[in-house]
Amino acid sequence: MTNEKSQQLSALFLNCTLKPSPKISHTDGLIYAAKHIMEANGVDVKSIRPVDYDIAPGIKPDMSDDGFENDEWPKIYQMVQAADILVITTPIWLGQMSSECVRTIERLYAHSGETNENGQYVYYGKVGGCLITGNEDGAKHCARSILYALAHLGCVIPPQADAYWLGEAGPGDSYRTDGSPGPENDFTNRLTTFMTWNLIHMARMLKSNGGIPNHGNSLEDWKVGKRFDHPGSDAIKNLQGGPSIR
Repeated sequence: MTNEKSQQLSALFLNCTLKPSPKISHTDGLIYAAKHIMEANGVDVKSIRPVDYDIAPGIKPDMSDDGFENDEWPKIYQMVQAADILVITTPIWLGQMSSECVRTIERLYAHSGETNENGQYVYYGKVGGCLITGNEDGAKHCARSILYALAHLGCVIPPQADAYWLGEAGPGDSYRTDGSPGPENDFTNRLTTFMTWNLIHMARMLKSNGGIPNHGNSLEDWKVGKRFDHPGSDAIKNLQGGPSIR
């Protein structure tokens, strides 16, 4: 299904493993599957590990301006800005996303007050998804947190925008350990494939239509007094009565 529109798309995978390159990352296995589908359909894909960068904690765009000696987050943010599709991936520890994943989301949030050329929040027009690996449980809990964060920041979340591998309950095989059934698991493979195509489809639709219309969601217009049919505080305060409660 390669077409002209797919050639215009780019995707960034942020692999929030705790393992620096070139150590084996189980999460890289799921990324490889999604990346293969995207590249087979003309999407330009980049995958990086935030752990390979010196990223300071904090919620400002560049924490070297706030007391830290080094902060390489601005390098990553340039890649985020260039991507149409943003996929956050993480292993699970104690049922939670990794510390690198939490830090990455915090740093994405550092730009939440910025706007794009349409006066919208800066992540509007991007499509978000997530991939998760573990050997016990917590995948849906992590997906809920990641996808909410991406949606709150302004990304569009298509249907079924997550995929994961868990294995059997209790300590066991991770996704890419020798003998692991992970790569052959039909459920995980189906989720990963459907997620990837949903991301591609949504990104194509947004890009071909110029993103999300900025009527009703322009921060710049709101600042100059436009209210987009909001009734106003006086109308709300002067409401009389209300629905019956039986």
